[in-house]
Amino acid sequence: MCIGENDVRISRVHGTLSYQDGRWWLRNHGRLPIRVSNAVLLHTGGDPLPLAVGHTMLFLRGNRQREHLLEVLVSDGDGRAAQPRPSQLTVPPKRWRLAPEEHLTLTVLAQRYLAYDLQPLPLTRQQAAAELADLRPNEVWTAKRVEHIVSRLRQRLSDAGVAGLRREEVGEPVGLTLTVNLIWELVQSTTIVPMDLEWLELSGDQLPPS
Repeated sequence: MCIGENDVRISRVHGTLSYQDGRWWLRNHGRLPIRVSNAVLLHTGGDPLPLAVGHTMLFLRGNRQREHLLEVLVSDGDGRAAQPRPSQLTVPPKRWRLAPEEHLTLTVLAQRYLAYDLQPLPLTRQQAAAELADLRPNEVWTAKRVEHIVSRLRQRLSDAGVAGLRREEVGEPVGLTLTVNLIWELVQSTTIVPMDLEWLELSGDQLPPS
């Protein structure tokens, strides 16, 4: 399959897929790494990567900030998943049910993501607590309270099957990884949306109750 035919950074044979020992394997033969959808970087000369059943996205970074995408489907024998569905209704995203306190807290923490910052980072717990205290001056907001709200929500979504929200899943050092993964889940599921930033312009009595 030809990818980036006019991109001089993409090798003529950048990678291969082969079937061996009951699994499909991806190997990199190109000069640049292949980024796999689970954030793994596969370099040339490295061990081949086994692909799980289902869809895997492969990204190749090309010339002049171009990025090429190849979607690979490894079937388990059920052909229904690969059938075209032009008349099928679009399935809406699964939005998570948040308490008003959780919704406001995560909107504050994730405001840079919702504002389309090019390289967003979550607010610190201290920054979020200070902003929440300004928004709700009649309540006591501390970094510890923000952390409790975030930890409780991470636990609930992890129990519901969202990956990457537990320390043992991401390894050390954890840093901001758990919070970033939580924010991405909420943003990509449209549980929190840019319109929620309007809350940050409201006075305390106009905000949703805790």
